[in-house]
Amino acid sequence: MHRSWSVESALTIYGWLWRAATPLLCRNNRLKEGLPQRLGKPFPEGPFDIWIQAASAGESYLATMILDHLGSHFPYSILVTTNTRQGKDIIEGHIDHRPDLSEGSRRTSAYFPFDQPSLMAAAVRAIRPGLMILLETEIWPGLMKALKTAGIPVIILNARMRASSLRHYRLWPGIWKALAPDRILAVSEEDADRYACLYGTECVAVMPNMKFDRISADLAATSANPINDLIPKGVPMVVLGSIRREEEDAVLQMIRYLLDHNHAYVIGLFPRHMHRVTSWKSRLEGAGIVCRLRSRTLSPAAPGSVLLWDVFGELAHAYAVASAAFVGGTLAPLGGQNFLEPLTCGIIPTIGPSWETFEWVGKDLFSKGLVRVADDWRNAAETLLEQTTSPPPRDAVKNDLEDYLREHRGGTAMATGAIRAFLNRDRSDKLNALRL
Repeated sequence: MHRSWSVESALTIYGWLWRAATPLLCRNNRLKEGLPQRLGKPFPEGPFDIWIQAASAGESYLATMILDHLGSHFPYSILVTTNTRQGKDIIEGHIDHRPDLSEGSRRTSAYFPFDQPSLMAAAVRAIRPGLMILLETEIWPGLMKALKTAGIPVIILNARMRASSLRHYRLWPGIWKALAPDRILAVSEEDADRYACLYGTECVAVMPNMKFDRISADLAATSANPINDLIPKGVPMVVLGSIRREEEDAVLQMIRYLLDHNHAYVIGLFPRHMHRVTSWKSRLEGAGIVCRLRSRTLSPAAPGSVLLWDVFGELAHAYAVASAAFVGGTLAPLGGQNFLEPLTCGIIPTIGPSWETFEWVGKDLFSKGLVRVADDWRNAAETLLEQTTSPPPRDAVKNDLEDYLREHRGGTAMATGAIRAFLNRDRSDKLNALRL
C-alpha cells in the first residue's frame, strides 16, 4: 500500500478515536451481545477463502443469497460477519439449513470486530482471508488498511453511496484513494459516479441490485393469514406500516383525518420499533381514539378503531388483506422504509416525500404508478381514502410488479461471477508461481 504522511496521520488519529470510544461502546446494550468477538476474543481461526462482511439484516440476506448462488458444492471456506444480532440470526439460520456442504467447504458466522486499526490487523492475521467481500457501504478504514497491508483483494458488491456520505468522505480524499478496493460493482450509475469520485473510474462498474432477486410478487402468498380473523368481513383495512418516532405527530394527524372522514374501516398501526407501542397507546387514548393491542385481540376489531401492533412478523400478513397502505420513515427526513413489501401483496403503497434509502428501486417504478408519493400527511391521508373506495385489482398490481422485476434481476449472478473470477485469478497466479 502506498503510504503518505497524511494517510498515516489520519489512520493514527482514527485509531486514537477508537481507543477512546471502545470503553463506551463496551457499555452499549446493543453491542454487549457478542462483545468478546467484537474485541477479538477470539477471532475466527482461518484460513478462509472468502470473508463476507454484512452490516445488518438487509446485507445479511444478500450474503445468504451469495452463499446460495455459489452452492453447497462450492469447495471453499467462507466466513460471514455482521454487526447485529438480527443479522447473525439470519446468517446462522441459513448455515444451519444447509448441512449438505461438499468436502472442503466450510461456512462460519461471527460478529464483525471493532474497526480499531490494531484490532483489525490482528483479525486479518487470524482469519487469513483469500478474498474480502464488502456489501453495500461497508467502508471501514481499519479493515481496509489491514487488508491492503496483507495484500488481500477487496470487492464491494451491491455498492451504494448517498450524496451526503460522499461529501463526508471527500473531507479527507487521500485516505480513501490509498485504501481503494480492487473492484466495485455499484447498483446505479449515480452510485458508481460517487464511488468513482473517491477511487477513480478504473475499478467501478454497474450491476443490477441484488435486492431485486429477493423480491417476488408471490412473496406474501399464504394459506393461513392470522389477520383474517381480526378484521370484520367486508370492512376495509388501512395499514400504517413501519412508523418511525420522528413522524409520530404527523401520523397521529393522519389517523384523526382518516377516522373523521370515514369510520367504516379498521386502521392497523405498526410502529417500526416495539418500544414505541406504549407511547402510541397513550397518544391514541389521549386523542379519544379507540385502540386495541394486537396481542390482546382475539375477535374482529370494531370499524373506526385502531389495532396497535405489538407482535412481530405480521406486517406482510396485514398488507395481504389491506385495502390501502402507507409506509413510514417517509414523512420525516429518514430515507424511508420498505415500500416494496405491500407491492408484493398487490397493494400500491403511499409514501411521504423522503425515500432516499430506496432510490435503488428506480424512478420507473413511480412513473408506472406502482408507488404513490404524498407531499405531507394530509395528502397521504387523502390518497389512502381514495384507495379504500376503489383499490386497484391485486393481481394486476402483482403482474405489473413482476414485469418490472424481470427487467431488473440478475445482480446475484453478476456478483458471484465477480467472486469466482477473483478466486480463479488467484488460483491461476498460484499455479504460475509454482511453475516458476
